[in-house]
Amino acid sequence: MVLLLAIILVVMYRAGNIKAGPAIVAILFGFFLKNTSMAEPIQRFLNSIAETINNIRF
Repeated sequence: MVLLLAIILVVMYRAGNIKAGPAIVAILFGFFLKNTSMAEPIQRFLNSIAETINNIRF
């Protein structure tokens, strides 16, 4: 997930959709968010979304 978000952030930066300042703020926000009590519920939510997508049969 971290790699995917990093790739999206780099693509947005190169496309000019996000400047260096907001990109650094986004990275720092994620870095500090992982040390809060919100980290575990966010991780559970993302895991449930990943499981749901994985269980979709076409």
